[in-house]
Amino acid sequence: MRRAAVLTSVLLSVTLAASPVSAAPAAHPGAAGLGDPYFPLDGNGGYDAKHYDLDVRYAPETDVLTGVTTIRARATESLTSFNLDFDGMTIRAVTVDGHPARWSRAGQELTVTPRRSLRRNTAFITKVTYDGIPKKIVDPDLGDGGAFTTDDGVVILGEPDVAAAWFPSNDHPLDKASYTIKVTAPKGLEAISNGTLAGRSTRSGWTTWTWEQPEPMASYLATASIGEFGLTTYRKNGIFFLDAIDPKLDPELAANARASFAREPEFLRFMAGVFGPYPFKAAGGLVDSQGEWGYALETQGRPIYTPGDFGDREGGDSVVVHELAHQWYGDSVALARWSDIWLNEGFASYAEWLWSEHEGLGTAQENFDQSYSRAATSSFWKIKVADPGAPNIFSGAVYDRGAMTLHALRLAVGDAKFFRILRTWAQQNRGGNVTTAMFIAHAEKISGRQLDGLFTTWLYTAAKPSQVPSRQVT
Repeated sequence: MRRAAVLTSVLLSVTLAASPVSAAPAAHPGAAGLGDPYFPLDGNGGYDAKHYDLDVRYAPETDVLTGVTTIRARATESLTSFNLDFDGMTIRAVTVDGHPARWSRAGQELTVTPRRSLRRNTAFITKVTYDGIPKKIVDPDLGDGGAFTTDDGVVILGEPDVAAAWFPSNDHPLDKASYTIKVTAPKGLEAISNGTLAGRSTRSGWTTWTWEQPEPMASYLATASIGEFGLTTYRKNGIFFLDAIDPKLDPELAANARASFAREPEFLRFMAGVFGPYPFKAAGGLVDSQGEWGYALETQGRPIYTPGDFGDREGGDSVVVHELAHQWYGDSVALARWSDIWLNEGFASYAEWLWSEHEGLGTAQENFDQSYSRAATSSFWKIKVADPGAPNIFSGAVYDRGAMTLHALRLAVGDAKFFRILRTWAQQNRGGNVTTAMFIAHAEKISGRQLDGLFTTWLYTAAKPSQVPSRQVT
């Protein structure tokens, strides 16, 4: 947003009997959450989702979404029941491995009890059929997410929570999966989602668009946008590009959006030179004329923007660079817990500084100096960047001080080691989940230096640093 798959498990004590063969652990209900320190009920324990098949139909005249979600998963514990995150809409049926399953709901928790318990390491398939009006999520601290109705359709996006508003899932970045997303809309409207377009067919006045997202994706990055869009599609350097612009967008804003979108291959080429190869098969962007949500979001392979992001050319380029940088840092290399969101936003913000330097618009050092010039009494310095608190995960300090932390690291270790740290971090953790502690260890390994003091000062101290590292000559 602009402004590794490891699942939490319960360690079981096993007492070995006299027999050489120990008894299998007894089956038990899966945990209702993954225990994220900020959002403990997000996600669910006891299984690992492998692939989602989403088949949804949306009727703009009623805002009703009809869906069938099929989840292929593996039990990581022996389970009598397991939970899915699903908030709102009416459930019509739930099956596990083709057999009807009992289910109950409490808030966003959908508890599924299969006909037979699931043994550890067993693969299983859950199918949920449902319909209703997908909800809009309103949070005074985190901002709005969910389904935003537009004049001719809907745009679905949000962070940290959105998936549970339109499909049942294991809704936490720790449990990534691949996706096949089928979106059916009235003929004449476009239905845009993640990944590459695998097919499009029209029948009885409805068009089904099939999207394939083979690389692992966190659930909050899945999206569907339905409406009238002018589409530009092409392939370059093995990447499928699709850009979607609402024809009702203000002409000046639309021109700026088209210009920034046209530079996407250039942006990706520049960032690949710094971060390593682009991690996905698809890229592009979408802008609707309404943009009620008020933020750009790095929905995987196809970020979503607002009209205000394209008020001028330089600003449009900068926000597109930010969201594309997230494809490395945030989407491919994803969080293990939301408290470490600076690993997403600080990195993407620093990518903007690098691009600004590349374009001759202002060096990374000048951007750093501008942020550092804030008075020590400013609220900007009152947040711990690596643990900002749940209400502050989208604070400007997380973005800018996260970028400042990276620049301080660059000054301390020198350009050669710094850019090696960035590149190897992205490549070694591709498709996985990370923490701040992992990044600190990685930076120390690559630099050959002990960096606890630097990171304590810049990430864990709620005060303006009194000194800036001296620039190392490399």
